[in-house]
Amino acid sequence: MTQDKFKEIRPYKGDEEAQALSRIAAHPVLRDISKYLFPDKNPDELRSKISSLSSVEEFQSHVMLASIKKIVSDTSKGLTYSGIENLQNGGRNLFISNHRDIMLDSALIQVILHINSIPTSEMAVGDNLITDSFIEDVARSNKMIKVIRSGNPKELYSSSKLLSEYIRESITSKRSSVWIAQRNGRTKDGVDSTEQGLLKMLDMSGNGNFVNDFIDLSITPVSLSYEYEPCDFLKARETYISRRTKYKKSPGEDLNSILTGIMQFKGSININFCKPLSFEEIGSCATLEKNEKFKKLAEIIDNRIYKSYHIWKTNMMAYDILYKKSEYSNMYDNSDLKTFLDYCDFKLSGFDGDRDEIREIFLAIYANPLLSYKK
Repeated sequence: MTQDKFKEIRPYKGDEEAQALSRIAAHPVLRDISKYLFPDKNPDELRSKISSLSSVEEFQSHVMLASIKKIVSDTSKGLTYSGIENLQNGGRNLFISNHRDIMLDSALIQVILHINSIPTSEMAVGDNLITDSFIEDVARSNKMIKVIRSGNPKELYSSSKLLSEYIRESITSKRSSVWIAQRNGRTKDGVDSTEQGLLKMLDMSGNGNFVNDFIDLSITPVSLSYEYEPCDFLKARETYISRRTKYKKSPGEDLNSILTGIMQFKGSININFCKPLSFEEIGSCATLEKNEKFKKLAEIIDNRIYKSYHIWKTNMMAYDILYKKSEYSNMYDNSDLKTFLDYCDFKLSGFDGDRDEIREIFLAIYANPLLSYKK
């Protein structure tokens, strides 16, 4: 197995790194990015800094991590985390997390790893988000693994097998941990579930021993809990439309979701790193029929994520409102409730459609994590 077979999907390496950073520094859009992230600084400072860098590691530590910290500072009440002790064994992990925001989910994990002196991970990202050469340069200079999502069945099979081989090689060689979302696309309704297709893809590069093949990947579930869901109204609107017709993304919609997720106020954010799946847990799946193996393994990952959610007042209030209960009323006061209701009304104020239905969909985005946690 040679690294060259992964050239089109792996992060930049070697001479590619400095070349990509030079292209990023020279791109005219960098001025606008600098004005947004660092309004008090001359945009040429960012251009000069990037021009002086020569590696992916330098770009992450000197530019990307500072940028994400600035976003967290400007658009949230703070980032907390737990379970970091589960990672301090010197190995490499396959982080499988719930997926709420296109960019921030993986980016926030990198910040936590960095501040705890743990090597940052590579990140699997769909090629549908790589809309131009500048975005590809930024992404692959930030340890992105490109996930190919278009092509005929034969091409998709080959792409999946290549991705599986690359992820396994990264982890078993102890070169890098890898982050991948539990599903293709963000959850739109607050119900997080691991796709069996993801696990089957990971199994494509194995040697045929179910337990050993998954133990080798050191699967580490990660839960992300946002007090205010990124792109909540956009997700509710998509669900509303999807109930009536097949939803088709408009040009530039993914980019708009990325920018909305970055700029929207997110309240408090919590991330929890679970323990890697154990030999016993994976072994309990191995005795089942083929599809049932993957179904049970997905359920184990999901339950780990559900149990480690941080449940916010927004989740409790949405649950009580949606189901006309007062089960959690001792956890919030009238001021909390008014603030949340005002927030909901503001987000839905411009919607042209059935207001009761969109409100139910919107509240469910916040209530469903609590339902998953309860079960």
